[in-house]
Amino acid sequence: MNNNLIEISPEILSGIPVFKNTRVPIKTLIDYLSAGETIADFLDDFPTVTQEQAVSLLKLAQETLLKQTYENIAG
Repeated sequence: MNNNLIEISPEILSGIPVFKNTRVPIKTLIDYLSAGETIADFLDDFPTVTQEQAVSLLKLAQETLLKQTYENIAG
């Protein structure tokens, strides 16, 4: 996991993964995009998250999904 991007701590939202140095769950960005909102909408509503953090999270999610897909196909 990218320790510069995601923080997991029992003291922050009971250990739910959040953007580092915020209290914003990473799932919230995915929920926004799934609902048809834009990254700009998300950033407007959660100003403690930077655009770089949001884009980096999406890249990490893409890389992880592709890696898991390739591993599943390869058997």
